[in-house]
Amino acid sequence: MRRAAPPDLGAAAAEGCVGRRHLPRVRAARAGWGAAAAMPEDRDWEVYKAPPTRTPVPEKSTSLPNPVHIFQAAFSYVFDRPVTFFREWIERQHAKNKFYYYHQKFRRVPDLSECMEGDYLCFFEAEAQWRRDRMVDQEIVAIVRERFAACQQREGPNQFQNCAKEMEQLVQVTKAYQDKYGDLGAHGNARTCLMKQKHRMIEERKAQENADQ
Repeated sequence: MRRAAPPDLGAAAAEGCVGRRHLPRVRAARAGWGAAAAMPEDRDWEVYKAPPTRTPVPEKSTSLPNPVHIFQAAFSYVFDRPVTFFREWIERQHAKNKFYYYHQKFRRVPDLSECMEGDYLCFFEAEAQWRRDRMVDQEIVAIVRERFAACQQREGPNQFQNCAKEMEQLVQVTKAYQDKYGDLGAHGNARTCLMKQKHRMIEERKAQENADQ
């Protein structure tokens, strides 16, 4: 590394940059500059020793092999490597042939009104489907009711203003459940539910005709 040259006192004095009264200080600075340039560039390696580049290997106190190393090697060869190889092979196969999984949608069982006369198997499947639909509708009503109760507990006195949406939703799902499954009793089935829907449609049609007249 090259060092910068010391300032020229004669040129500085000639240019008027340094006054005569400051010349002794400048000469002292120039003397110090020369002393600094004469110092050795290399540091004393005996004083500032560098750390070792690698951890020294511990000396063995015995010639027998370490049982821990033997167990680790046996575990690696017997269990780890075969499983790793099998997993990598499976991943390579999946990378070659990618499979796309979608939610499977099952075909709904025909309704009781779609069953042919005397088709008892269709009657049984329609009854089972109706019971599953009723359980799903019950869970929907229960979930909406829980949401409304949680909103009431959270809002407190402001429940009538802040829980109006949950209340309206609960009224709608409760009315829909009552229209479909209400007044069927504990022994209600798909046939009685179908008859109830038929009578309700007849009543609504009569009411519409009376309103038109």
